[in-house]
Amino acid sequence: MIKDKIKNMMPKISIIIPCLNEEKYIATCIESIVKSNIDHSKTELIFVDGLSGDNTVAIINGYILKYPFIKILSNPKKYTPISMNIGIKASVGEYIFILSAHAQYEKEYFEKLINNIRELNADCVGGILITDIKNKNKNKNKKSNSIKEVLSNRFGVGDASFRTGTLKIKEVDTVAFGCYLRDVFSKYGYYDERLIRNQDIELNKRIINGGGTIYLIPDVECTYFARENFTALAKNNYSNGFWNILTAYYTKTLNSLSLRHFIPLLFVLSLLIPVVFSIVIPKFIYVSLFSLSSYLLLVIMISFKLRGGSNSFIYLMGSFFTLHISYGMGSLMGIFSVISKYIKGNK
Repeated sequence: MIKDKIKNMMPKISIIIPCLNEEKYIATCIESIVKSNIDHSKTELIFVDGLSGDNTVAIINGYILKYPFIKILSNPKKYTPISMNIGIKASVGEYIFILSAHAQYEKEYFEKLINNIRELNADCVGGILITDIKNKNKNKNKKSNSIKEVLSNRFGVGDASFRTGTLKIKEVDTVAFGCYLRDVFSKYGYYDERLIRNQDIELNKRIINGGGTIYLIPDVECTYFARENFTALAKNNYSNGFWNILTAYYTKTLNSLSLRHFIPLLFVLSLLIPVVFSIVIPKFIYVSLFSLSSYLLLVIMISFKLRGGSNSFIYLMGSFFTLHISYGMGSLMGIFSVISKYIKGNK
């Protein structure tokens, strides 16, 4: 009887998940949601597919046959922020969750976040993002585990509390895979469809800059499946760095990002600019050498501390270097892209 009363008190929720070619992850994601303690009769799980070329849609349709609360919509333009907006506008929930198909969610994920957004009178709340490896028996090795470790380390990802963790509920500038009040989108606007990356960070910054509140809830967790090799790590973070600059360009402000988003760019510039000046003044090369040696010393110290067990000292060093250099180079190429746009008059 008590459980029935609790279910009757649960509000209508909408879970929106953009997806594109996620056949390796989508079933794990769906299983974690359908097995959570949500009331299916008061929930809609909306997938917005960007014309996947694999079995993603077929897998989702298989689950729709068993769970009528699951829906799938199509986004011919493919891009993530467009999918998010399609899902939001088609939804009816009082609370809206924007999630990833690349993750799985703990049983009480939805209930806990709804309870906290109510108690805190917040605009958005989110939990801790645990980085892990999909299909551990097949893919878990010292390289993939070291990458996972770096993506949860403060030196690796900066002061992103939703990745590095926190001991108590705290107000933050952004969260991953959050729960939003429905009126947030009418008050602060939808996702910026120009932003291929950073659309969630930009929206959350818009909420904060507009006087809204976002909280990180430490006892709520979801698992995000990390890249498992250096090539995938570099490609993903190059794109992240590139879109940091494009985000500032399109929004005409730096307020949509934080200082941590530009640290890799500053590091790369500290290596490259002195090299350029050394063509005229050779001694400038020592500035680059000092920056590189200082960085490597830090990487060695931190990697040495994290080594052992399933972590490899060499792979930890490689993961830090790959993450930071690819991110910084992405930002540098983003600057060149913006300069090109201004030269062409595309402001």
